[in-house]
Amino acid sequence: MNRIAISAAISLFAVPLLAGAQGWNVSPESQRCPSKWGAGDERGSANHMKPQAVLNAVKLIKTGEVIELGQVLGASMPFFGTRRFDVHVKRTFMNEFSNRRGSNEELVVSEIGQVGTQFDGFAHQTHENSWYNCFKVAENATRSGFTKLGVHKVGALITRGVLIDVAGFKGVETLGDSYEITVEDLEGALKKQNVTLQPGDAVIINTGWGKLWAKDNARYVKSCPGIGVKAAEWLIAKDPMLLGSDNWPVEVAPNPDKQLFRSPCTRSRWS
Repeated sequence: MNRIAISAAISLFAVPLLAGAQGWNVSPESQRCPSKWGAGDERGSANHMKPQAVLNAVKLIKTGEVIELGQVLGASMPFFGTRRFDVHVKRTFMNEFSNRRGSNEELVVSEIGQVGTQFDGFAHQTHENSWYNCFKVAENATRSGFTKLGVHKVGALITRGVLIDVAGFKGVETLGDSYEITVEDLEGALKKQNVTLQPGDAVIINTGWGKLWAKDNARYVKSCPGIGVKAAEWLIAKDPMLLGSDNWPVEVAPNPDKQLFRSPCTRSRWS
């Protein structure tokens, strides 16, 4: 069985979009707030996590095999700019008493939330001064963290996972360096796999880009294939709990729409 390592995973929420000269833009707060999960909600689509979702998911287990989707954190990972991941291990002491017990410690120096496989919390991205559910950044930012939308609010998530193998559907090991995944690609891959999406699914997209991890890091971070705006809107309409991919931002980079171009050092929550 092929292993697919996922470099990023984000939870989705529906954000109405406005058509315009630049393709699309975020709609006014009056149209997107409060969230469908209620005013003051901080969990977004994690609210799909209910006891029935767990029961439905565990019924799908047949072999009990565990497949790790995360990449190993280490110095060989692809990094953006000056980001780094260093581990320093040292012997603390050797006990001189009869039991001769020794001790070891380690120091990790890194931007833990911005290297390797990660889960993006809602506070990671903003639209001007506004977060998910129209919480204001300026009102919730403190020196020691944010008072709203902490990732601890998400909680444990167990649900049905659906792999959309777009690379396999296209008959390639890896999609092109800046290939934009379309709605037709997603529908075609799901049809080939004889799978339909259900509300509350964890959706994982295979572009093949993960094969470059720690092998061609320069190419990995320069650009990547991924979903475009239309594909993102299509996925949002399916109401998933989570969305992940084996590239670094989930969406295509750079975006074909030059008005939507963003640098590789950012990730989008506004799919």
